[in-house]
Amino acid sequence: MGRLSVRRPVLRVTPAGAHRVPDSLAAEEPFELRVGARALAVTMRTPGHDVELAHGFLLTEGVIRAAADVTTARYCGSRDDEGRNTYNVLDVALAAGVAPPEPGVERNFYTTSSCGVCGKASLDAVRLASSFRPAADPVRISTRVLAGLPAALRAGQQVFDTTGGLHAAALFTADGQLLVVREDVGRHNAVDKVLGWALLGGRVPLRGCVLMVSGRASFELVQKAVMAGVPVLAAVSAPSSLAVDLAVESGLTLVGFLRGASMNVYAGAERVLVEQAEPARQPPAAPGTGGRELAGQEKVG
Repeated sequence: MGRLSVRRPVLRVTPAGAHRVPDSLAAEEPFELRVGARALAVTMRTPGHDVELAHGFLLTEGVIRAAADVTTARYCGSRDDEGRNTYNVLDVALAAGVAPPEPGVERNFYTTSSCGVCGKASLDAVRLASSFRPAADPVRISTRVLAGLPAALRAGQQVFDTTGGLHAAALFTADGQLLVVREDVGRHNAVDKVLGWALLGGRVPLRGCVLMVSGRASFELVQKAVMAGVPVLAAVSAPSSLAVDLAVESGLTLVGFLRGASMNVYAGAERVLVEQAEPARQPPAAPGTGGRELAGQEKVG
C-alpha cells in the first residue's frame, strides 16, 4: 500500500498481558494545492489520487467545470530532510479562458482533516452557485438498493481493513452498481477524490448517481454533491441542520442513518421508492387443520 499506511511499534495491552507489536496506521500528510504557481489551499490527506483530489476540490469550489479546464497538473519539488520529493505539492495550470480564483478568495487557512471549511470567513463564502443543480434530475432509487450501499462501500475499503482509520466515499448508479471508492483521513478529501475521478472521466454532472459516505453528512459534503450535480447523497450517520437546509434548497435527496433496511430521508423523499420487506414465509399447515394453527393444543387423531 506504500504511503497509504505506515507501520509503527505499539504496546498492545490485553487481558492476557502486554507486548510490543507493529501496527498499521493510516498515512496522513500535508497537501498543498497551487493554481498557476500560487498557493490556494493546504489540507491534511492520505497520499494517493492527488490529481483527482485537486480536480474534485477545484470543481466543488466553482473554479472549474470540466477536465478540459485544467491543462496540466504536476508535482513541485517539495523535499524531505533527506532530499527526496515528498509529492505533497501539486501545481495546476488552468486552460486559457478559465478564470483563476479571485484575489482574496484563496483559502488562507489550514484545512484540517476533520473539517474542510473551518477557516472560511463566512457562510456566504460557502454557498457557491452550482452549474449542475440536481433538482431537475428525474432519477428514482429504491429503498432496497439504498439498503445495500453501506455493505458495498465497506467491502471497497481496503486500507480501512488494515488501519481502521479512514473515511470513505463511493459513487453508485441508481440500480446499485459500484463505480468508484476512495478512502482518506478526511471525509471531504475522500469525496473530492471521488468527484475528481468522475470529472476526469467525463461523468460530471453526475446525473442518475448516488454519492455514499461512511460518516455524517455535513453542509460541506452536501455542497460538494450539489456542485457536481449529484441527485442523491446517502450517509451512514446523521446530517446537520444546515446540510438538510441546503439539500432542500438545491433539490438534493439526502438520506441519513442508512443502516441495513432502516434509514431517514431528510430531503427529496419523492425520489425514494419504498419497497416493503417481504413477510416471513410461514411453514405449510399440518394436514387436517384446514390452514388453522393449533396454538397450544395437541392434534387429536
